[in-house]
Amino acid sequence: MPVTNATIRAVNELTARWARASDPVAGDGTVFSAVGVWPLLAFLADGADGPARTELADAVGLPAAGAAGAARELLGAMGTMRGLDSALGLWTKRTLQLRERWEAGLPAEAHGVLTGDPAADKGALDAWAAKRTGGLIGEMPVALETDTEMVLASALAMRTNWLRRFWDFPMTPETGPWADRRLVGLYRQSELLDRVGVADTPEGHVTELRVLGDNAIDVHLLLGEEGMTRGQVLRAGVDVLARRLPVVSGPQLPYGEVGPGLRVVKKRSERPLPPTLDVTTAAFDLRAHHDLLALHRVFGLTTARDVGRGHFPGISGFPLAVGSARQSTTAQFGAVGFRAAAVTAFGFPAGGVPQLRWVTTSVRAAFDRPFGFLALHRHTRLVLAAGWVTDPEPYREDEEHY
Repeated sequence: MPVTNATIRAVNELTARWARASDPVAGDGTVFSAVGVWPLLAFLADGADGPARTELADAVGLPAAGAAGAARELLGAMGTMRGLDSALGLWTKRTLQLRERWEAGLPAEAHGVLTGDPAADKGALDAWAAKRTGGLIGEMPVALETDTEMVLASALAMRTNWLRRFWDFPMTPETGPWADRRLVGLYRQSELLDRVGVADTPEGHVTELRVLGDNAIDVHLLLGEEGMTRGQVLRAGVDVLARRLPVVSGPQLPYGEVGPGLRVVKKRSERPLPPTLDVTTAAFDLRAHHDLLALHRVFGLTTARDVGRGHFPGISGFPLAVGSARQSTTAQFGAVGFRAAAVTAFGFPAGGVPQLRWVTTSVRAAFDRPFGFLALHRHTRLVLAAGWVTDPEPYREDEEHY
């Protein structure tokens, strides 16, 4: 069964809320994956009661009674997406009895066993994370203790090669936060002006560039006006996907400075040429670790983190609480493609000067200061990863640049 628009909207809204909530530390680059968290929250909402159930349902954006079904639908749809590998894992102590109805809603191959030996269990969980992400993430981000009764985790890894590759060069921006740094610049030219556009948001204009992959996984680069925050820029990207914001596409842009990092100019040539889109950006390699309990209100975990009582009678008759909730992520954007991975885990304790006769148009987009990105599935518009680039790759003469 294909994933519904309601589920896609709910996941993408969690992406936007997460970006907004992390704005106080927006000076740092980051990458995160709401789609790696959302199914876990949905399964927890299905098994929770009281205030924890209400809070988790609010975070999921769907009624708790239908959340597990939506999570299964989402995982099934992700399993059919080319270039995306995803998995869900559940580990419990042998003495923990699960509710049959709740356990039956999880993938059949998901259930493993915790021995109670933190070192041995960590080795097994780390191996699962590495296998499920193709080695991009080698450690399960969960705090294992002797009283850990259950671990619920998700993993995803995505990869795509650009339909039209970039060419790398040493880039040294003249102004802005990256001025005078020698970076791995990426350049390409095409005649597809509609790949770029300018969105008008209440906080300011945002330039969006769509970089298409060969397997329907695309990356949208987002450059806001100077002074806009990470949350505002990524929120704009999500709203553009949902068609909630007006966007002026490249072919309709007037001449001049038309958006952040975007100029439309006339240039002379020796022969008639079609208009071109000239793109300059920076390669990046990001890694981030997130403590989801630090943003417990965003993820509906305020009550569930109280280990003084159990909150999930629909999962087990044994009292369970959320003792840890963390995510590790990575993203690489280079000349030929994009790679990203995320592992999310919840731990549950008890509780020359030619003759230029012709004129053509050039749309020039430059992402040469901090910018955001959304990696998404083209056909469903489901956001798989999001991030903010503040520290792009330095250029080194003796290295090959992916």
